[in-house]
Amino acid sequence: MSSAASRPTAGPFDRGHTDDLMSFLTASPTPYHAVATAAERLEKAGFRRVEETAAWDGTKGGKYLVRGGAIIAWYVPEGATPHTPYRIVGAHTDSPNLRVKPQPDMGARGWRQVAVEIYGGPLLNSWLDRDLGLAGRLTLRDGSQHLVNIDRPLLRVPQLAVHLDRGVNDGMKLERQRHMQPIWGLGDVHEGDLIAFVAEEAGVDAEDVTGWDLMVSAIEAPAYLGRDRELLAGPRMDNLISVHAAVAALSAVAGREDLEYIPVLAAFDHEENGSEADTGAQGPLLGNVLERSVYARGGSYEDRARALAASICLSSDVGHAVHPNYAERHDPTHHPRPNGGPILKVNVNQRYATDGVGRAVFAAACEKAGVPWQSFVSNNDMPCGTTIGPITAARHGITTFDIGIACLSMHSARELCGADDPYLLANALVAFLEG
Repeated sequence: MSSAASRPTAGPFDRGHTDDLMSFLTASPTPYHAVATAAERLEKAGFRRVEETAAWDGTKGGKYLVRGGAIIAWYVPEGATPHTPYRIVGAHTDSPNLRVKPQPDMGARGWRQVAVEIYGGPLLNSWLDRDLGLAGRLTLRDGSQHLVNIDRPLLRVPQLAVHLDRGVNDGMKLERQRHMQPIWGLGDVHEGDLIAFVAEEAGVDAEDVTGWDLMVSAIEAPAYLGRDRELLAGPRMDNLISVHAAVAALSAVAGREDLEYIPVLAAFDHEENGSEADTGAQGPLLGNVLERSVYARGGSYEDRARALAASICLSSDVGHAVHPNYAERHDPTHHPRPNGGPILKVNVNQRYATDGVGRAVFAAACEKAGVPWQSFVSNNDMPCGTTIGPITAARHGITTFDIGIACLSMHSARELCGADDPYLLANALVAFLEG
């Protein structure tokens, strides 16, 4: 455990949770790895995997399913009825990055490069001059999938020297196609080289690899920062901080038979590019799980409607801490600070789903957990981001509100937050799931 003192709360987690988050971030270079790590932790907490193609039963206890880079888990307490409502923590597993194209082998002037496509909205300059790894999944001829994680320095996107671009410090414009293709060696380019190399790393025959979903990953380990180690720097904190906290919170309440709600974790993929995927929040995955859970307990369509009408979803994603060098970009009366506790995100144009009802639920959870909390709203002159919150509310008709923790360098290859905020968030999620 770190030497910095934890802020006392009424919840089960302290700075040791943040230490564990660092391990989770390192083990999760892609959504597929994040889901596999989450599933392993849930199984240790007594959850069992169910398959979408199999018949479901109505037995009590913890269950989860995995589809690609998404995972949904839920715990049915002993006293649950077919119309027992849900308390859902929603999050997403993906982060902006560079992803390998279908024909990845390219190069010029004696350099071997990897052809990549920009995923989501990354801060492109944060990927420059950084040692990078490669991770993802390989799909074989027989349909089996194999995770691979090359977590050593392998690639680099080199910046042009200042001597060849004297005006770079007065304004740099990166062309996504020309300037963001990483190098990974010297020599002639041969088709199939990259996939053959990755297959060897994964321990499979390259001739059996017929599909791949590979992405560049920042490999520098998470680290505490600051005089008193009060800050945390690391990759993919947007939004694996929320996934990690939700897994911990769901595991903490599993086994409780006095719950009046069915606690649910819904961690989706593809949030960073609009959530329009079979594993995204715009897809039918969550709705299908909730509906099948009702029917497996002997419920009817009427029970399903009653359950969803009384359900509540907490959408957890990172938010913006006030930036000391750009304070004018923030709303003048809302300045979220690191280690000030989770932030309640509000936007009246429904970029966030929070209303007064959600605010009251969140306030009650934080009060129960002994966790401080803050409010976030965007400067009126700055466009507001969005989350899975409004999508979940609109698609399922579930009361939803948006929260997160305050961070700097959002969408960078390496982000920054307060070291207390991850466990403060987890404690608030426990209180929310308890009802």
